[in-house]
Amino acid sequence: MASKKKGNRVLIGLACEETGLRAYVTEKNRINTRDKLRLKKYNPLLNKHTWFSEVKKLK
Repeated sequence: MASKKKGNRVLIGLACEETGLRAYVTEKNRINTRDKLRLKKYNPLLNKHTWFSEVKKLK
């Protein structure tokens, strides 16, 4: 059986801007979102919500 391709979706890692913790992996559409993704997520080391930004594309 052939595997399905996801097309324009790509996996990316998110790292905290304050601590550098890489705690989240998400998908983004590379056609609709050309800029780096920046989300406010929970940081378990600081016990508060901080800004996480895109750092690396995963396979």
